[in-house]
Parts: sequence; C-alpha cells; structure tokens
Amino acid sequence: METAASISVLDESLIFESGAQHLEEILGNAPNVNYASGTARARYFQIRGVGDRSQFQEPLNPSVGLLLDGIDFSGIGSLGTTFDVEQVEILRGPQGTLHGANALAGLISINSNTPSDEPYHYLEGSVGDYDTYSLGGVSTGPITDSLLYRVALQQFYSDGYQKNDFTGDDDNADRDELTSRIRLRWLASERHTLDLGMTYIDMDNGYDAFSLDNTRTTLSDQPGKDTQESFAASLATNSDLHAATLETRLSVAKTDITYAYDEDWTFEGFDPDGYTSYDQYDRKRHSISAELRLLSNAQSRLFNDRSDWVIGAYHLGNKEDLDRTYTFAPFFTSKNDTDSYALFAQLDTALTDQLTLITGLRWEYRDTDYSDNNGVDFNPDDDMWGGRLALEYQWRDNTLVYGSVSRGYRAEGVNGAILANVESTDAPDVINALESVSTFDEETLINYEMGVKSRLLDNRLQARIALFYMDRDDQQVRGSLLIPQDGGATTFVDYTSNAAAGNNYGTEIEIDWRATNKLLLWANVGLLKAEFDDYVNVFEEDLSGREQAHAPKYQYATGGRYDLTEHLFLRIEVQGKDSYYFSDRHSEQSDDYNLVNASLGWEQARWRVVLWGRNLTDEDYTVRGFGSFGNDPRNGYVTEPYYQFGEPRVYGLTAAYAF
Repeated sequence: METAASISVLDESLIFESGAQHLEEILGNAPNVNYASGTARARYFQIRGVGDRSQFQEPLNPSVGLLLDGIDFSGIGSLGTTFDVEQVEILRGPQGTLHGANALAGLISINSNTPSDEPYHYLEGSVGDYDTYSLGGVSTGPITDSLLYRVALQQFYSDGYQKNDFTGDDDNADRDELTSRIRLRWLASERHTLDLGMTYIDMDNGYDAFSLDNTRTTLSDQPGKDTQESFAASLATNSDLHAATLETRLSVAKTDITYAYDEDWTFEGFDPDGYTSYDQYDRKRHSISAELRLLSNAQSRLFNDRSDWVIGAYHLGNKEDLDRTYTFAPFFTSKNDTDSYALFAQLDTALTDQLTLITGLRWEYRDTDYSDNNGVDFNPDDDMWGGRLALEYQWRDNTLVYGSVSRGYRAEGVNGAILANVESTDAPDVINALESVSTFDEETLINYEMGVKSRLLDNRLQARIALFYMDRDDQQVRGSLLIPQDGGATTFVDYTSNAAAGNNYGTEIEIDWRATNKLLLWANVGLLKAEFDDYVNVFEEDLSGREQAHAPKYQYATGGRYDLTEHLFLRIEVQGKDSYYFSDRHSEQSDDYNLVNASLGWEQARWRVVLWGRNLTDEDYTVRGFGSFGNDPRNGYVTEPYYQFGEPRVYGLTAAYAF
C-alpha cells in the first residue's frame, strides 16, 4: 500500500487455507501472472504476458526473476514449495534497478519465516485424495540471549493426477517433495545483525503428462521424470555505521535437474508404423552471488534532509553444465558460464511534504562463455542498463498516487543447436532459415505506469489500481524447428529469435473489503493486451498484430471469508482466466476456464484445522499445449494438438498444532 509500484502479496493465511503446497497453486490470486507447464511443477512464469515457457537444450535468459530468501533461482522455479513461507511477493514490471537482467518482466520473491525471539514449535499434517499426505514441523526461538534459530522440515507426497494403462501404475506422475530450512540470527550488538540461512529442497517427481488421445491416461513404457535437487546457503549482515546502514549478502547455490520423457508417449509395438524414443536432460547449475548496499539514515540524508539514498554493487556468477541423452542424436554436452557485475543507486527526494521523486539507475556488465561438443563457441560481453523514474503523491493520509517510467533489459544469446544443424542439410532455404536465428540480440523494455492505492471506509476497504504500457524493442521470441527422423519421429530444435517490436498494456485492480467484522471480500482483476507490432518469423509468416503467447486477456480471483462462529470460518473463491496461445510457433489455444475453490476451517489458540478443496467443479483445463507436429502413428502422424491438463478436483484435510 505504500510502494509506488504494482505489487501483490500472497500471505501465509492464503497458503494454509488453500491447502497449497506449491507456488503454482496460489498464483491464480495475482492479476496478470501466468505459468507454463510441460513439467511436473510450474517452472516458468509470465508477468504481464512476458516470460519463458520452456527450456530444453539451449541456455535460458530468464525474463521473470525468482528469489528464494534472497537467493537467485530464476528459470528453475520447480522448488517453489510453500511450507513455512511467510509471504510471496510479486513485483510487476521491470526491476532494472533492483534485480537487473533476470527481471525484465518482474520479480517473484518467496520469503520464509524468520527466527523468533520467543520459543515456538509447530506441527502440520495433511491428507487428501490421490494418496496425498504431508508432515512437517517447525521449531524456533532463542539459543542464547543473542542467538536465534528456526528449523523447518516437511515431506510431501502425492500419486499425481495421471495413470498409465501400459505399466498399470497410478503414480507415474507422482510428487515426492522434501523441503528443509535452517536459519540463524545473531544479534551481535544493538547495531549489528548477522543472518545465516541454509535450504535444501529435493523434488523427486515423475513426469508422464501427454497422451495421444488427450486424456489423463498414458501408455508410456518409459515414464519420464522431472527432478530438482537444490542446496543453497546465504550469509547476510546489517550494520548501523552511524552515518549510514551497511547491508551485505553472500550466497551460494547448487542445483541438479533431470528432465526426461518418453517422446513417443507409447510402448514398443504399439503400432507397426510407430517409433520408440526417449529424451533426457541432466542440468547442473552452480551459482555464487555477492551484494553490498549502503543506505542513508537520519544523519546522511541529502539536500537539506529531504533525500534518502542507496548505492550498491552486485555480482552473480552462474556455471551451468548440460548433458543430453537422446535416442535419435549423439550424446550432447554444453557449458554455459555467465558472470554479471552491477552498480546501482536510488535517490528518493521529498519535493514537498506530499510529493516524492524517485530516481534509480543500474549498470550491468555481463560476460558469457558458451561452448558445446558440436564445436559451438559463443563469448559475448555486454554493457546493459536499466532504471526507474517515478513521482508519488500522498493525498491526505489515505491515498497514494504515482506515475513511473522504468527500463528493463534481457541479454543476448546463442542458439547452439541451430548452429550445430546448419551443416546437416544441403537445402539452401533450410540453411538460410537456420543461419537467420543462430544468435539473438539483447531485448529492452520500457514500462510506463500510473497507479492509485487508497484506504477507505475507516481502513476497511483497500484498493490498488495500476495502468501500464510496456514498449518492447528487439523482443526475444521462442520458437522451434522440426527435423524429421527415420520411423516417424520428429526432433525439436528450440531457438530464440527477435521480433522487431511488441507492446503489452493493461491494468491490475486489487480490492480487499472488510464488509463486516465477520465478512472479508476481495476481488483481483488483471486485464491485458499483448501483441506483436512487427514480427516475421523464420518461416516467413507475418505475425504482426497477433497476440503473444501465454498472455490471457483477463484473469480474476474473487471470493470471501466468513466467520460462522468465533472459531469456525468458511472461505469460497472463484478464479478465472481467458484463453491464450500456447506458443508463438503455432495457433493452438487454451480454453477459458473458471475454478471454484473452498475451505471450511476451525481455529483455536493452538489448533488450526481446515477442510479444503480446489477446482470443485472438476473442470478440465490445460496448462501446456503443442500444435505443430503429429505423434500418432495410427493416423499417419498428421499434425494435431496435444495438451497437458491442470489440476483436477482435489480435496484434503490439513491440521496444525502450535506449542
């Protein structure tokens, strides 16, 4: 309510009352935020129609930043479990000052609970359909007068929502997820604090999502997997230096991902004209980051005590190794190392008692070193910059009005698989097509935004409204080329290219109304228009004026929570989303859909129990779709659409005890 930007905060009560285990189960509450599946858990996110939808062989330059307790996990969002999470913050629009190249469209920040200075212990367990269960515990409090701790551990399991008729299994898409965190806070003195955090998340999930008949029943003889094992540690300090405040953070993270699938979606011998193929990607990412911020205080404000400031420096080093094992291609391995160095500053100046000018600037140098066993080497270095200029006006004591212009950026890159395939054909038109998308340029985005945030009716009503227009230059667009193989198989070669320009504009409206002491109502709406201004793809198709992928025209979440008695409450909400293109490569679209969620809860001083259900009408809706190939030998591999379905009707019971 006090920040001049479009922000959604999804808090701990929403997570618990929804029975949510993962970020994907609560994102529908935030306007103009979407995700793409094609994975066991949502890994790729879109904000205001901007964001990635997949990653196969090529390196990824994320458009949406993802932070877990301040540690960068952009592009690998499967680890977004929500146990012992205090809140999820979604910042829409470029975060060029705050976060740099990984936050062209915005930022999702997952913040777990911090150590408490009072002893507190917590147990939570859930049971649900599809053989779902979880068990978790939290312990926090002081070790000494100056040392606090918090430990959280949870194991979650579900059979998943598919079944495999060939193997006879109903857990071929199971979810086996372990979340553990340790946090220590040392109150070294009244002016110095040190925080140490360690996180280990192990997502050992199955992946068997697609069938030739577009049902939840598969026939794969080699069901895939989508696992992510991540370990991260961070050390943060906060020091009062009298004339300023010094904040530092050092973090390291190690992630191993295996993504594999049965490419033919069937079994050997399914059809005389069929083929058999398996594709597996083993990706290892190691990162280290360091950040230093110096912030003004009462002794160091500038311009007659009217300007607060922050200056800082940042480094992020990522080393990513990929091994691909594929039936129809030789073993592939690549290395992609990037080092980013940034300097940033922000100045908040009170022009009057009500009017504040905010100026921010970030310069970033990025050095990339990509190589693979196909002989491709790509070593660019880039200077990029982003920033923000905003005016905010505090009208009376209850309304904030703001306007801003911000600039974001996304680094250039190489399509290694494209370069490797240039010599595999003698056809001049194919060679020209491949060479035209061998590399891609940096994208820049300028976001113009106006907003109003107001507290009304004696603070019983909170309203947040934002209008935005995003102007994208050299817009990076994902596509794929299809290379036929013997026996009917088709190899995908993913690539990124540039559209000349695009624009995304719309509004976000969020309203929370305490109608009575017992009744809370809310309505969140996102309206979006996202289209290409000028884009002719590698196939010479003119897509100018077409809507961009994964950019629904509207999204909404509305509902209420009513206290039936002092301890008993009922919560009902409806979430909806318009149809949208799955890809810029083809014309298949999702259906629009509306989901009904509800929970009945009982709360007492130490106990919380909630009976929850999601998608109560059991509506079939899709979260990923393909439409540029055929995979069914029974009809001669004619091109047709294939879909991955979202969560069906699920229900469960969660109980928690605090002591």
